[in-house]
Amino acid sequence: MVLQKKIRMYINKRKDERIMEKENILEKTMKDYSKGIEALQIILIGIAALLVPTFLAKLLTIVFGQNSIITSNSQIIVGTIVNTALIVTAINVKGWKKIVSIITLPSISAILGGYVFKTASVYMIYMIPAIWIGNFALVYLYKVLLLKKKVNYFVTSAISIAVKVGIIFLGFNLINAFGIFPEKLVQNLQNSMGLVQIITGVIGAVITYTVYIANKRNIKEK
Repeated sequence: MVLQKKIRMYINKRKDERIMEKENILEKTMKDYSKGIEALQIILIGIAALLVPTFLAKLLTIVFGQNSIITSNSQIIVGTIVNTALIVTAINVKGWKKIVSIITLPSISAILGGYVFKTASVYMIYMIPAIWIGNFALVYLYKVLLLKKKVNYFVTSAISIAVKVGIIFLGFNLINAFGIFPEKLVQNLQNSMGLVQIITGVIGAVITYTVYIANKRNIKEK
């Protein structure tokens, strides 16, 4: 009985340690910012995550016209900005409440706005869980690999983007297996949940590399 009690205590202790470790990972950032700078970053990231998917695609249509190259690639432009915001979040933002708020905003605003996925927006509601999990995986892996384990930035990016895309694409195919999506939209949605996610993730990672380098320089100077 004493041995069983000790084993249970050890198992519970290890569980608590793992929970604390996960929470601590979400508290990791490349450098510590003042409360003012941190608040400003969160506001800017929040604007990118909420307003860009809602209004940018429509704004591009108004400015450049319905049939322009820029308008036709609005999904890539919006997706790149969102992925950039997510990776910056992974590097510079701490706290699970802030992170969860940021990773859930883009998909909601994109669907509500209706400009990114157009006629398919109503069906994208079914994709929200997979998109949220994929976004969280991206942020979490950057924190674990880049900030904790000091893995190379581009190796971290490749792994994180691949996992995110894999989760979203798998989610799409599982939902599609139940015949939820109209046949005429399947090809476009498949492209949006696969290739477009890869392209926007890679471009976002390249853009965010400038933030990563700037942080490294500031840390070295200090």
